[in-house]
Amino acid sequence: MREEFQAELTEVTRLLVTMAESVRSALRRATTALLTADLEAAEAVIQRDADVDAIFTQVEAKVADIIVRQAPVAVDLRRAITALHISADLERMGDLAEHVAKTAARRHPSPAVPAELRPVFKGMADIADEMAEKITNVLATSDAGLAAELEKDDDAIDDLERQAFKIMLADDWPYGAETAIDGALLGRFYERYADHAVNISEHTIYLVTGESVAS
Repeated sequence: MREEFQAELTEVTRLLVTMAESVRSALRRATTALLTADLEAAEAVIQRDADVDAIFTQVEAKVADIIVRQAPVAVDLRRAITALHISADLERMGDLAEHVAKTAARRHPSPAVPAELRPVFKGMADIADEMAEKITNVLATSDAGLAAELEKDDDAIDDLERQAFKIMLADDWPYGAETAIDGALLGRFYERYADHAVNISEHTIYLVTGESVAS
């Protein structure tokens, strides 16, 4: 029974890693769509979000089945419940990548982000991509030390979001309210994507150490 339980949790972990890889790929393609007005890339992200949702449903069903059949306690129960929290954060990261892609598609054939903002959003996207890569590795290895690095990465995203607002709120901003609103929402999408990555890191640290991380 114990070996069966461990095998089932290993399968859940595999699904979480697959989700993490998928939401990383989704944001990368969404960013390409955003910065280059690539409609095909945007539509691919939008269509494939359903794949992430399907894995999320699988994780929910598997964890529920594990709890009902195996009745885990203590650390084992913590592993099962943590998997549910992590899958919910990953699902939301996929949704946020989809929001970026939808913005790119809506503004096509024009780029959704004007030239003045592109370096800022490229910077946010690069950091978010690094965070998603770390999350994939954290889920595969339960590396609490690597998980702890994500808080600093999140701070860098926040700094870039403030920089974007500074540009958009400047007196010489030439693109009007609609583009500024899109820019503000896009900044929020990247910032929240990073926040969910931090949530996953905190869940992992709690799982490994048994200690909650203050947000």
